[in-house]
Amino acid sequence: MENQNAYRKPVTLGNILKFAVPTIAMSVFMSFYTMVDGLFVSNLIGTQALSAINLTAPVIQLVTAISTMLATGGSAVIMKKMGENKAGEAREDFTFLILVNVIVGLVMCILGYAVMGSIFGSLEVSREVAGYCTAYLGRYLLFTIPILLMNNFTLYMIASEKAALSLVCSVTGGVLNMVLDYVFIAVLDLGIGGAAMATGLGYSVTALVGLFVFSSRKSLLHFTKPAFRFKVLAGAASNGCSEMATALVTGIITMMFNWTMLHYVGENGVAAVTIIMYVLMFASSLYTGYSYGVAPMISYYYGEKNQEKLKKLVSVSLKVIGVISLVTVTASFAATRPLVSVFARPDNPVYELAVTGNRICTLALFFIGFNIFASGMFTALSNGMISAVLAFSRSFVFMLITMLVLPALLGVNGIWLATPAAELMALCLSVFMFLKYRKRYQY
Repeated sequence: MENQNAYRKPVTLGNILKFAVPTIAMSVFMSFYTMVDGLFVSNLIGTQALSAINLTAPVIQLVTAISTMLATGGSAVIMKKMGENKAGEAREDFTFLILVNVIVGLVMCILGYAVMGSIFGSLEVSREVAGYCTAYLGRYLLFTIPILLMNNFTLYMIASEKAALSLVCSVTGGVLNMVLDYVFIAVLDLGIGGAAMATGLGYSVTALVGLFVFSSRKSLLHFTKPAFRFKVLAGAASNGCSEMATALVTGIITMMFNWTMLHYVGENGVAAVTIIMYVLMFASSLYTGYSYGVAPMISYYYGEKNQEKLKKLVSVSLKVIGVISLVTVTASFAATRPLVSVFARPDNPVYELAVTGNRICTLALFFIGFNIFASGMFTALSNGMISAVLAFSRSFVFMLITMLVLPALLGVNGIWLATPAAELMALCLSVFMFLKYRKRYQY
């Protein structure tokens, strides 16, 4: 099949980057969605509103967790079938899983509105911040279905060799988000709710384009009459559970960060955490984008039983991630003050908190990329259990340990050290699993 020629080419750095560079750029632009909201909100509304965005993050992460599970797990299952020359069956499963996303999105939207008031009413924050939280999430939930479709179509475009189109959609959505943030907040005075609407409309670009693209039979993957094989749904869920766990427990850890900062510093601490998370999210998007780009290749070569290509792909990938790690650490250290000043002025108490925090948290960038790739690799190899162990340990178990121990010993600096310490512990586990399963998968 002509569309599969890219998978037949030799595994070279150039051919890998043809898959990975568009997805890296796409992932970076996707990280801009939330960052741009934070930039406009902090400068046009205030750091209290910026704190509110972070306080809504756990609920938003729940939406992200479900869509990520169905997207990454489904992509692994479907591309494995494509590698096994079961194209018709793969397309039936693809259509079925997209329908599942729509239903799940509708249910999550309804539940979100039902519990939103009680969640923010229980937080120990000012009435003003609680109002910001309700306004932001209330608008964000309107776009639950487009957000789920965006996450899925992003990966399926990559798998269908339309990574460039996926990039164009992400860039367009990012630019639209920035323009609408200014229009809704600065011109129309819609406040923090306008920021949420701008983000939702930015996400909708990929969702709308995906509906059009996958309706065409010229696409490697396209809509057809769905086959309701719930075994496929179970397989997608189990394969993608690690990525779901990562997104879900990120929300839980975010709550822990917020509660701890409220205890030690107050609402200014939450705003500082938000700025640090933006910086880490931006750097992590490079690793996530690379892992998304090579995942279909890993799944395809695994289904094809081509150990030589699989081994070469993993080897080159580890070297690429090592280079990215060095670059991001250097850049983050060098640009700490300019980065923080974008969100908070030097005379704002949030500024110095964020500068100190960023310099400490930057150490985590030495380890994050390898941990993200290890989890994504096992997902692509259809070993969702190991991927889940890696992701859950990294995002929850190790973070829980460090968040409980280090702040008690070191105060605020212990909060900042929690992330690098947890990532280092996760790296040790990733290396162990990588070596343990090397012979089984021949990478």
